[in-house]
Amino acid sequence: MSWLMPFAPSRARPVLVCLPQAGSGCGVFRSWQDALGDTATVVGVQLPGRENRFAEPPPESFAHAVDEIVTALVNAVGRPTVLFGHSLGGLIGYEVARALPTPPDALVVAASQPPHRNGKIAGIALDTDEDLEAALAAKELDEDLRELAFTVLRQDADMAATYESPSGAPLPCDLHAWGGEADERVPAGDLDGWRDYAGPAFHSRVFAGGHDFCLEKPEAAAAVRALLPTWQEV
Repeated sequence: MSWLMPFAPSRARPVLVCLPQAGSGCGVFRSWQDALGDTATVVGVQLPGRENRFAEPPPESFAHAVDEIVTALVNAVGRPTVLFGHSLGGLIGYEVARALPTPPDALVVAASQPPHRNGKIAGIALDTDEDLEAALAAKELDEDLRELAFTVLRQDADMAATYESPSGAPLPCDLHAWGGEADERVPAGDLDGWRDYAGPAFHSRVFAGGHDFCLEKPEAAAAVRALLPTWQEV
């Protein structure tokens, strides 16, 4: 099954590629298509093991996931793009942006720790199940959904544990690091750690909200709209 999930028919307009946080599927970005309207086609990156790919085995490694995403984007997306990654999705987006033969116009990492902090996923230790269970404690889930969410989060933690930091390899595009002012997992002060990985330009911005500010605050979608390139059909 495809690693990409478009939320609107393909048209001659910019493509916003969204990578969700650990333990989540890309369906959380479906509402962004309505928010952005005709400004862009929103495409979610769907890792196996969740939502419509629940029955599939998880990626063999972080590098395997990046390779598959890059291949899917090269084959399906041939026009200006912005990559948007939330939490672990930001780290994946960073590696995807570096690996694409034609770089995106920009990468946005939201509530995401920089590559040299790869020992954790957004402040969550990867060592024990207790740490992962604690990360789900604040979510209002019934027992079955909590078990499912834990399974996906465990898979993503195992994948993230295989990540090897590129030691400051710069991006071939502009880098925007965004955070939530009330985010206790990725404090706003951590955003500046992305500066060493920036290529042409680095920008940081703090929004109202916590770790999920980009899904809860309409200001985030509006800020993404401002980054999208103008596209004229010819």
